Amino acid sequence: MKPYVEMTAEELTAELAELKAQYKKVQALGMHLDMSRGKPCQEQLDLSMGMMDVLSSTDDLTCEDGTDCRNYGALTGIKEARELLGDMMENNPKDIIIYGNSSLNVMFDTISRAWTHGIMGNTPWCKLDEVKFLCPVPGYDRHFAITGYFGIKMIPVPMTPTGPDMDIVEKLVAEDPAIKGIWCVPKYSNPQGISYDDATVRRFARLKPAAPDFRIFWDNAYGIHHLYDDRQDYLIEILAECKRAGNPDLVYKFSSTSKITFPGSGIAALATSPNNMEDFTTHLRHQTIGHDKVNQLRHVRFFGNIHGMVEHMRKHADIIRPKFEIVTSTLERDLGGLGVGTWTNPLGGYFVMFNSLSGCAKDIVSRCKKAGVIMTPAGATWPNGQDPNDSNIRIAPTFPSLADLQAAMDIFTLCVRISSAKKILAEKQAA
Repeated sequence: MKPYVEMTAEELTAELAELKAQYKKVQALGMHLDMSRGKPCQEQLDLSMGMMDVLSSTDDLTCEDGTDCRNYGALTGIKEARELLGDMMENNPKDIIIYGNSSLNVMFDTISRAWTHGIMGNTPWCKLDEVKFLCPVPGYDRHFAITGYFGIKMIPVPMTPTGPDMDIVEKLVAEDPAIKGIWCVPKYSNPQGISYDDATVRRFARLKPAAPDFRIFWDNAYGIHHLYDDRQDYLIEILAECKRAGNPDLVYKFSSTSKITFPGSGIAALATSPNNMEDFTTHLRHQTIGHDKVNQLRHVRFFGNIHGMVEHMRKHADIIRPKFEIVTSTLERDLGGLGVGTWTNPLGGYFVMFNSLSGCAKDIVSRCKKAGVIMTPAGATWPNGQDPNDSNIRIAPTFPSLADLQAAMDIFTLCVRISSAKKILAEKQAA
């Protein structure tokens, strides 16, 4: 089929009538399919059920250094867990704090402490006239929700195929001391699935911020979430690069096992410089005596070491790789050559990004909902949900079964074609 823009008004009218007839048949099926969040499916969760058996009431719950995991203590986490997460994050265990189950919670707490008490002796953000944050777009909606919650002004920065537009980032950070941070998902980004290239990481490490308390919030959520053994993105380790550049305190690096074991009961971690570590622990001592060490020990004994974790992630990849392939093959089959959208084809992570024609995203997501497919709200990938082009849609393929995902994608591409044909027909008729 030729591109919609090359069709006559009569051809588009006939095409639209056929598509609407298909849509009515789909609506009559009464489907209920959820593709709204990047959640692991049941088969992925089942991979970690052995964690329930690695500890029992007769086991010794003492660490190598004598720490009794049943009791208070170990503010920054047990040694074994810091070593395991250190290998996962490519950082020295001494530079890591192990938290509870959610890295998002750690990010929220980090913003909250900066707001009430400041960073390393600097003025608390709540006492400043204005606080700003850079937000690469499209980006992660829950990041934007945190800064939005505190009333922080969010400044969109365009994403490129190699990461945020660093010309813009460097200029804004150097000129404006009110800019206190930037959100980053540097590997298999949410929602594009792209990874920052070497030049981008090195430019981040060499930023010259006007604000002494500026920090890069480096959310490496998908560091080992590869889809293929033979094709994997590589990311320069940011803390080492910052140290080389003479900017050791510039980064807070977050990660967790949320999509490795159980999202509701994994372990989260922060890696950062010794100075930042001291700042964090000063506050942390007033917040807790230590996080769940039994759960930390459970993870360590389940995986054994990083090699056990890598093998575990290969099993995850075997489950979700066919789902990503369903998404991209269906988009190509139904939309290829029509000129009605573009999409990413990631090598890892949890999402595929789709860009529709301008002004069509909300209509597409709404049509999907009426046909029984729940998508992430259009605009969610922008601060305050405001996508100026109304074109960006995040596809989350991991949770549905293969059959349900195929049905959902069939409906999605049908809705894309209807919205696109309507838009182009209206433009031709108005011309």
